[in-house]
Amino acid sequence: MSALKSFAAAERFLADLNTDAMRPGYVLLGDEMFLYERCRQGVLEQYVDPSTRDFCLHDLDLGDTSIFEVLDMAQTPSLMAPFQVIFVRNLKNLYTRGAKKEEFAAIEAYFKSPNPQALILFVADHIRIPTDLRKMDMQDKDRYERIRETLGDHCGMVELARVSEADAMKWAMETAAAQETKLEPDAARELVDALGAEMMMLRSEMEKLLLYVSGNDGSPGKGRITLGDVETMVLAAKQRTLYELTDAISQRDRARSLALLDGLLNASDGGEDAAIGHLYMLARTFRQMLIILEKNVRDSRAIWGVLWQGFRMPPFAAEDLIKQARRYKSRRDLTRALRLIAGADVQIRSNPPDKRLVLERLVLDLASEPKATVLDGWNQMSFVL
Repeated sequence: MSALKSFAAAERFLADLNTDAMRPGYVLLGDEMFLYERCRQGVLEQYVDPSTRDFCLHDLDLGDTSIFEVLDMAQTPSLMAPFQVIFVRNLKNLYTRGAKKEEFAAIEAYFKSPNPQALILFVADHIRIPTDLRKMDMQDKDRYERIRETLGDHCGMVELARVSEADAMKWAMETAAAQETKLEPDAARELVDALGAEMMMLRSEMEKLLLYVSGNDGSPGKGRITLGDVETMVLAAKQRTLYELTDAISQRDRARSLALLDGLLNASDGGEDAAIGHLYMLARTFRQMLIILEKNVRDSRAIWGVLWQGFRMPPFAAEDLIKQARRYKSRRDLTRALRLIAGADVQIRSNPPDKRLVLERLVLDLASEPKATVLDGWNQMSFVL
C-alpha cells in the first residue's frame, strides 16, 4: 500500500519500528481511525507478545492518569516483559487549564534519557486532518502547532489524515487483488461513493463482498466483483448499518436496540477490531447528531453545509439522522452518549473476557433515559473522533 499517498505517513512509521530510525515516542495525530488501527496493530505485532500482553501493553488516559505516572511507568523496567508499549489517549488534557510547565519539564527530562525498552505513543485524535491540508480548520492548525512545538523535538509526528477517495478506491482494488479477485473500477467507484470514503465501513464491506463472490467451499469463486455485486451488497448494507441501531437508541427502544446489535455482531467476527469499528461508527454518528442539533439542521439540503467532506454520512441516511438528532432534548444528552462510548472503548482495549457484553451494556445505557449518576463516572472523559 506504499503507493497510496494517504497511507504514506502511517507506512513510514511502521517501517521505522525496530530500526535505528525508531524514536522513543510518537504522536499519532488525526482522527482517521482506520490508519490509527493500522499503526496500532503494527506496533502490537512488533513488540507485544500475546503471552505477556497484560505486562507489556498499557492503554492510559490523561483524563484519569497524570503524565507523571505515564513517564514513571515508561522509565520503570518491567520484570515480566522485555519491552513496554504505552498508548496515551486524551493528549488534549496537556493543553488545557494552565501552562503545565511542570508537566512539559517532566516530558523533556524523560526524553533526554528515555528507557530504550519502552515506546510511548500519544494519541491526538481530537485533531482532524483533512485530505487537503489547505482546508484544515484553524483551531486544528493551532492545536497541531502547539503539539509540534512542545513534543516535536522529542517525538515523531505521524499525521493520520483522512483518506482521499482516489486512494480509497485503490486500496479497495488492491485488497481485492490480494485475494485473487478483481474489483472492477466502476464497482470500486460505486462502493466509495456510497460509503463516503469512510475507511472503517469500506473495510467491513470489502470483507463481505469478498465473501459474497467466493465459492461456498471457500474457493476463489468467480474472482470478480462487479457493479451489480456492489449495488446488491450496499443496498443490503443500508439495512444493517449502525443507523438503524442509533434510530432504536434515540427512541429509547432497548429491546430493538439489543436485537439490532446482535445482528451487527453476528455479521462480524466479534473480535477486537470489529468491536472497535462498531464503537468508532457509534461515536461518529453521535458526533454528527451533536453538530446537527447544535446547528439546528432541519433538512438534508442544509446538512452538507455543516458537515465537512470526510465527515458526512451516506446520502440515504441524512434524513433519518436529522430525525434521530432532534429526538434528543439537549447537547448534554448527546455528550453523555459520547462519554459512555468512551468508557466502552477503554474497556474493549483492556481486553475484557467478553467484548459482546461490553457492547450490550453500552447499548442498554445509551437507550436508557439519562440519570445524574450515569454522568458522574465519566465527567472527566472525552472521546472525539
